[in-house]
Amino acid sequence: MDAPPPGAGRGAPVLCGRAGRRTSHARGVPQLSPRPDGSDPAAARCPLAVQVGSRHPCCTPPERSLTSTPHPEILSVGLALPPHFADQETLTAALSAFWSRQHFNPERLAQIHRAALVQGRHLALPLAEYAGLRGLGARNDAFIRVGLEVGEAALRDGLARAGLEPRDVDHLFFVTVTGLATPSLEARLMNRLGMKPSVKRTPIFGLGCLAGAAGLARASDALRAFPGEVAVLLSVELCSLTLQPEDLSIPNVVATGLFGDGAAAVVLGGGARPPRPASPGAPGSPRVIDTRSVFYPDTEWVMGWDVVDSGFKIVLSAKVPEVVERHVGGDVDAFLGAHGLARGDVRHWIAHTGGPKVLEAFRAGLGLPEAALARSYASLREVGNLSSASVLFVLADHLAAGEARPGDLGLLAAMGPGFAAELVLLRW
Repeated sequence: MDAPPPGAGRGAPVLCGRAGRRTSHARGVPQLSPRPDGSDPAAARCPLAVQVGSRHPCCTPPERSLTSTPHPEILSVGLALPPHFADQETLTAALSAFWSRQHFNPERLAQIHRAALVQGRHLALPLAEYAGLRGLGARNDAFIRVGLEVGEAALRDGLARAGLEPRDVDHLFFVTVTGLATPSLEARLMNRLGMKPSVKRTPIFGLGCLAGAAGLARASDALRAFPGEVAVLLSVELCSLTLQPEDLSIPNVVATGLFGDGAAAVVLGGGARPPRPASPGAPGSPRVIDTRSVFYPDTEWVMGWDVVDSGFKIVLSAKVPEVVERHVGGDVDAFLGAHGLARGDVRHWIAHTGGPKVLEAFRAGLGLPEAALARSYASLREVGNLSSASVLFVLADHLAAGEARPGDLGLLAAMGPGFAAELVLLRW
């Protein structure tokens, strides 16, 4: 028999089986019926069930898993925005002046930008500097320089809100889709913040808007294996540096009216750590109950980048809202159903701010009232679509509002290149 995983003797284990491979009935493994002799069939699958003389937590029915497993806790969300802000009218006028030399219809540009519902965006650079930004190398140099600034600010903000120091971090996940660096940004930030050398780093590139939810899921996965530790998910997205001034395609024009820049850092504590004390009257922090990934085969054409000499050229199909609306209802129902839950049990919906059409598709696919996504719409208006950081900004707004009550359920969701979805079930 394999040795029990870390934390197995402290009521925290979620690993079972050989070589630490996790199995979970809550993730779709069929439940087993009792044998004719009355013995527990789970013991045949789960060595730890034999060891502890009862069902191991990962072999409990999904409903029980909601209360029996020490789930990772979201301790805080730190945010950072670049100091250069421009309202939508100013951005539209600047682009109209530039593109008018190429005989682009400025009124069409204004129509597309107004339809995005974005009122303004923070930019990595002063607006006047973008005209001189040529080539992938120059854009990427700016990404590294500004990314470190906003990434550090978000990290320090998140840790301060959690009452932790940089040396307390055990796992550091980093997500982005708007720039490249080796060593990656989180390694450079370890030096800046003086983190301990044993930090386990996981840089993730390419998940796009999906990465905020996916990174949160992967960080919570790590803490289920190491429930006494602290993980941080850092998202840095400088979308304005991917602007392709020579590209007059509709996807690029839409992107120029929608995407902004920002960084977010989510700090999580493992389930074996003492819960963070809540202020009097405050609801406390949510815990990550479960996560689910859903990949849609043969949908690579929906969203992504074409990497060209001048940088990242956006691939953005007009069918994104159609794909979202077609899938989101069934995916959410299946995920919630694994826990004996339904849409009506979810009080807080934390959706990626993909744009007005994507939010409307998400709302229609789930049959939600517009008020259910009020914070996603508000974030879209205030700062635009920040790619992977967007859903984390909405999460921060939910935490700051303090409206959740103990026992409330929330669903955090994002979709992005693949095409794929990530779902995260939260409970306060």
